[in-house]
Amino acid sequence: MRVGVVGTGIMGAPMARNLLRAGHAVTVHNRSPGRVAPLVEAGATAAASPRDVARGVEAVVVSVPDTPDVEAVVAGPDGILAGARAGLLVVDTSTIAPRAARMLAERAAAGGVAMLDAPVSGGEQGAIAGTLSIMVGGERAAFEQAAPIFAAIGRTATYMGGPGQGQMTKLVNQVVGAATLAAVAEGVLLGARAGLEPAALIEAIGGGAATSWMWTHLGPRMQRRDFAPGFMVRLQQKDLRLALAAAAEAGAPVPLTTLVHELFAAVEVRGGGGLGTQAIVTALEARAPA
Repeated sequence: MRVGVVGTGIMGAPMARNLLRAGHAVTVHNRSPGRVAPLVEAGATAAASPRDVARGVEAVVVSVPDTPDVEAVVAGPDGILAGARAGLLVVDTSTIAPRAARMLAERAAAGGVAMLDAPVSGGEQGAIAGTLSIMVGGERAAFEQAAPIFAAIGRTATYMGGPGQGQMTKLVNQVVGAATLAAVAEGVLLGARAGLEPAALIEAIGGGAATSWMWTHLGPRMQRRDFAPGFMVRLQQKDLRLALAAAAEAGAPVPLTTLVHELFAAVEVRGGGGLGTQAIVTALEARAPA
């Protein structure tokens, strides 16, 4: 396919590379042009704007940080819809408000453009390895049309229903993941204060019912004080704000999510918004007696 990628940051760049490796012709755009150059060297074509990307491709993958960014990239005056022809497919892999995803899909459909909300889970390493989990909302026919794209960037793509349902699924993912991460941080801190050998602790818990991806991947990074971002605290906070708003709208109590949001806020207050989410352990350490 001729595929465009708008947004070539931590997630978008490796997705573009995997599309190239799968044999697709890839056109890329990023508002910071420096991020595009390595992809052009790898075989992609650069475009000056999202509108220019849309003019020459069959599908556009969007990977930008937040709801206003997606709205600008898709529906802005120089956005994808401004350059789109009927039949274009837009696949938004960002995490945004479900309500906004539904509104953008409706606006795209008015111009004959199919739009899928397809947020991903797996972080930077999943994007690099092409093993992302993709949660998809939109029309079933568009989901089937996007199959070659999903095969290139992910391990699984699950159809969740109409527009906005992919985003709602991602918010459920973030609620579960954030609470699990906080529990991992508590366990790592308790183990350290109790004098347990770090590697043995990871192995022991990793072999039982309490294991998780968070425990096996981020637990050791907490122990090593490695807070380099795979997924940044400030982006997690954005997702949790979306989840809290969606929960309030649905009438679903999420007290653990509220607590985790407060813990991440404590990390941000100390200048840790750009750290990886495993830095949540520092918020617990700050509460611990010396």
